[in-house]
Amino acid sequence: MAISKKIREQIAQGSWIRRMFEEGIALKRQHGADRVFDLSLGNPILEPPPEFRTELLKIANDETPGTHRYMPNGGYPETRAAVAAALREETGTAFTAGEVVMTCGAGGAMNVLLKALLDPGDEVVVIAPYFPEYTFYIDNHGGVPRIARSNARFLPDIESLSANLTRRTRAVIVNSPNNPTGVVYPAASLEAMGYAVAEAERRFGTEIYLISDEPYRKLLYTGEPYPPVFPHHVRTVVATSHSKDLGLAGERIGFIAASPNDPGRAELIDAATFANRTLGFVNAPAIAQRIVARLQRASVDVDQYRHKRDFLYAQLTRIGYEVVRPEGAFYMFPRSPIADDAAFVAMLQSRLVLVVPGTGFGVPGYFRLSYCVDDRTLKGSVPGFEAAFLQARSHG
Repeated sequence: MAISKKIREQIAQGSWIRRMFEEGIALKRQHGADRVFDLSLGNPILEPPPEFRTELLKIANDETPGTHRYMPNGGYPETRAAVAAALREETGTAFTAGEVVMTCGAGGAMNVLLKALLDPGDEVVVIAPYFPEYTFYIDNHGGVPRIARSNARFLPDIESLSANLTRRTRAVIVNSPNNPTGVVYPAASLEAMGYAVAEAERRFGTEIYLISDEPYRKLLYTGEPYPPVFPHHVRTVVATSHSKDLGLAGERIGFIAASPNDPGRAELIDAATFANRTLGFVNAPAIAQRIVARLQRASVDVDQYRHKRDFLYAQLTRIGYEVVRPEGAFYMFPRSPIADDAAFVAMLQSRLVLVVPGTGFGVPGYFRLSYCVDDRTLKGSVPGFEAAFLQARSHG
């Protein structure tokens, strides 16, 4: 076939998440959709808040000329200003529209930033467990991923992070609330990360960015405000989306926000705007930009996800699984009862329960499940989790 060798190899390595999702489609055809319990994909089940439909109808009936034409590659000025105003309220940091670029979701934002920052051979540190697409995003732009560890509570291991910072490091990716663990990095962890990065900058005479990927930052169960990264390192930039907090995953709308404290922020924003165009995104979708400009303080009903988390966490721990209780997002990352996580995932699959091996997230011996599914799927999965656990223990 006429595809590149590199892409062929990457497809073979492929995302475990999508692989399991496709297995689920096949199993549903074979056994019936009501008998298969697919917890493999983080596809938000909650519908957008009512304000979304109100704004969508307003835009649909708006006959103002030019509504659907090109706009500046960074996005509508009024949308960027609305995002900046919300960030000022949330973080206490003096954002302006000039520090914001609207993007095609968080994935688009990450690729735009990495395109803007990386020269061939530059390194980006990610902390395992990590969202698997990060390594492909880094490779897209000639970068090299370096993998740092987390501790038993899935917080960053600062010694491991420091050991992976080199003269070629250009960025460290922060993901909190984390996919796949649901762990929220507290301010103390962020402060330690910022200190380690600043020390490496002094040691090597370089500049390193903290890229905070935070599409789950409004899906919190702690009752505490989200701890922003900006106070902990001068070169900090957010890449995020409204896929989860507004239930708009299919609309591909997100943004980049560069710290107002970064002396190089204007050049970074210019580079990101240029990359937005030359990567082929051109600009974030016009309708979605106009809608989210008015919904910066809205979100889905987080209590519904909290209820699902509480139910599944109680069931899994009752059975005997070791699980770090998620503080945000809509994932859990239980320890597999046997060392071979892929083999255990196969045991679950034989009982028509679909999850993703931890190997796909850089941490073997665990598995990820997503609880952003209907209650029937959650409740129906419990017998399979119990039977597979007992089988694994009996063979262990």
